[in-house]
Order: sequence, then C-alpha cells, then structure tokens
Amino acid sequence: MEALCMGRTLVVATDLWRSFQRERGVVTAVRGCSFRIHAGETIAIMGPSGCGKTTLLNLIAGLDVPSSGHVEWPALGATDTLRPKRIGVVFQSANLMPALTAVENVELPILLGNGAESRIRALAALSAFGVETQASKLPEQLSGGQAERIAVARAIVTDPELIVADEPTGQLDQAGAMALVDQLLAWGRGAETAIVVATHDERVAAKMNCIWRMRHGKVESMVGRSACTGIG
Repeated sequence: MEALCMGRTLVVATDLWRSFQRERGVVTAVRGCSFRIHAGETIAIMGPSGCGKTTLLNLIAGLDVPSSGHVEWPALGATDTLRPKRIGVVFQSANLMPALTAVENVELPILLGNGAESRIRALAALSAFGVETQASKLPEQLSGGQAERIAVARAIVTDPELIVADEPTGQLDQAGAMALVDQLLAWGRGAETAIVVATHDERVAAKMNCIWRMRHGKVESMVGRSACTGIG
C-alpha cells in the first residue's frame, strides 16, 4: 500500500447505526461506526456477506440515513448537491437504465446535474474504461463485464470527489478485475478523488491504501497508512 498525505476531509461519520424492521424483527446492519475519509484516499471495505458493507457504503454516499449517529460531508457541500456531481456511485448490480444505450446511461448524471457537453464527456468516460465500442448498445446486449465497466464510467463522468463502489469487479475474471481497478485508481489519482470499494477480493483490496474489515456491522480494524483511524 502506498503512503499518501491526507487531503481535505470529505466525509465525517460519528457513531453510525443503521437498523431495519424485518418480519422477524429488527436487523442492525451497521453498529457504531466512526471514521473520516479524506481526498485522495483509497479504501477497501472487506467482510463476509451480510456484514453491513453495502449499508455502510450507502450511508457514506448519502443514499441512506443512519438510524442514529450522523454523517457529514465537510468539503462536498449540502446533502442535496452530493449526487450526481460530487459523489459517484457504482452499484453491486450495474443498475443501468434498460431503455437507454450505454452512452445515454453514462450521460445521465451530467444531464441531471445540468452539465454541458454530455455526449463528449460520456464517450471519453467509456473510452477510459475500454467500452467505447459498446456505446450504442442497450444493457440487454452487454456482457456482465461490459455492464460493470459502463457503470464505472457513469460514476466518474461528472468528475466527482468521492467514488463509492459496491463489488465493482464481481462480473469480471481475474485479469479483467485487476485491469478495471488499475484504471479506476489511475483516474482517481489524477483527480485526487477518494475511492471506497466494497470487495471480497483480497487482490483488489491490496491495491488500496487502507483496508477496513467489517464483521457483524462493525468496522473492527483499519489497516494501512496513518489516516486509517477512528474505529467506532
């Protein structure tokens, strides 16, 4: 893992808890997590299925709200401006809009944010992840790996300051997974973007500056450079 100087504070989480009401009772997915995320950090969140990784990512991205505790985005502005411009999200399933072509899917965050040159920027993002030849295809015409790459292109197209990605290499073979992660990290270094990835793959995690290991909803350890502190 490379050493990295801490940049601006993008996310501050304090004693985050998130519970859900289910038929069998209350399920607590995140338990007392506290941390900071800084510009330029690259973080892997690891742990067994059901340990709370996806819920924690959703809280970091502002897609969900905690049951108690709070999360702030000091350098990113008000919560209603976080997405799609400031925070890019890669969902566990590619989550592409089925009626839109690949390039239209990538354009969408720019259009929602009232940005300019959406088609040019979308095509450049597709090219950066090696799927420019799939631009005119609908999601049903894509392989799983192609859809994953297009989902990552969509996440980065607004030049966000924070990317959260949930198992972004799940549909790729080993070589394809490593190539995608390398491309994402290279893009992030150029933009000083923080990248937080939930993954089961130790090889993916080893490419990050810091590894958070979760179990039963808690971040039990943060291993890496000195910025990995503040376990709840």
